[in-house]
Amino acid sequence: MAWLRLFSRTLKSGKPIVRSLPKISSASPNPNPNLTTQPFSTSFLITKTPAKFKKKRKKPDSARTKPVQPDSTRLQHFESLVTRDAHFRFLTRSKEFITKQPDRILRLDDAGKLYRELGFPRGRKVTRYIPKHPLIFQTYRHSDGKMWLGFSDFMEDLLEEERALMDSMELDRVSRVRKLLMMTKDKRILLSKIHHTRLLFGIPDDFRDRVGKYPDYFRVVTGQDGNRILELVNWDPNLAVSELERTFMVDEDKARRAFKFPLKHGKELELEEKDTRKLNQLNTLPLVSPYSDGWKLDVWTLEAEKYRVGIVHEFLSLTLEKRASIHHIVEFKDEFSLTRQTYQMLKKQPSTFYLAGTEMNWTVFLKDGYNGDAVLIRKDPQVLFNEKLYKIADMQQMDNDSHPIET
Repeated sequence: MAWLRLFSRTLKSGKPIVRSLPKISSASPNPNPNLTTQPFSTSFLITKTPAKFKKKRKKPDSARTKPVQPDSTRLQHFESLVTRDAHFRFLTRSKEFITKQPDRILRLDDAGKLYRELGFPRGRKVTRYIPKHPLIFQTYRHSDGKMWLGFSDFMEDLLEEERALMDSMELDRVSRVRKLLMMTKDKRILLSKIHHTRLLFGIPDDFRDRVGKYPDYFRVVTGQDGNRILELVNWDPNLAVSELERTFMVDEDKARRAFKFPLKHGKELELEEKDTRKLNQLNTLPLVSPYSDGWKLDVWTLEAEKYRVGIVHEFLSLTLEKRASIHHIVEFKDEFSLTRQTYQMLKKQPSTFYLAGTEMNWTVFLKDGYNGDAVLIRKDPQVLFNEKLYKIADMQQMDNDSHPIET
């Protein structure tokens, strides 16, 4: 083989196979000055997985952000109403807070610290947020050199319009409060609770001062802790008829389809589907009237659950927009004998109630009060006024459609 003969000749001649490289002493000048010797670098090596290749870890759902309804059962038209409320929170809170200030004005420096009371988003500067609503807010420089925040002249006129509207609806609001008192266990409610939930029922801010005009309906007493309590004076049987009972008298079949309370029975009965439906129909309606002494029933019985469902149904019927936050419902937990299972109780009645929002802050809608597009079937004059106010709040200037609503 040729390569073997070549290798043997090289060994006989004694010549090295690999020529030795010339030695470069540290003292001798670099023979190639353009070539610099650097330590070996590993910067080109990928030592960490690039972010785009990393598997993103899904953040655990929290009650603050997790929707109360799964995607399969979510009704976007109801969810949009909850989003709308969040958007206009600044309007309702600012209207309430600033109207209680002297001369209805507030120092702009203080407004930045009171973002929670004014309903402004956290972390957003008030000075950048206010100019987006020029028909509602107005800023001006006082003689002391400080900037002050108040309502525009147009907004002041709207507030007077709302005041006149509430005066005209006073008797209706009185009837709503009477029905609330008739639903309670002891026929009494703290005035502070009524004030806290007043926007739900269209109750004026000074209702605590107006109750003295109706001694035949209300009595104000002082509790052991010093709190003022509103008591019912006279029971009115004409008011002790729930909205569900009125529906039942007009359309019995519709009322029966509104709720389902399946009767638990053993499999050994071996009932046919038709017989099972008849048996369960016995436990649909009538519900226990919310104006009865249902609070005396054993808490875990079917009759007691019917009573609590009827309470929530009637409570929502009395609200202006046929819906309420769970926090407002829980406000009357003791008065209405509600349990900690209210969430599960309402989830079992999807034909009548819809729960929107997040698990931490959800709203209960009464479906019967809305049409298929989530529009209220009957709108209270206060609701019409609020809708007009919402429209004006996001406008930069007036248009021909923004005339006062005739009530």
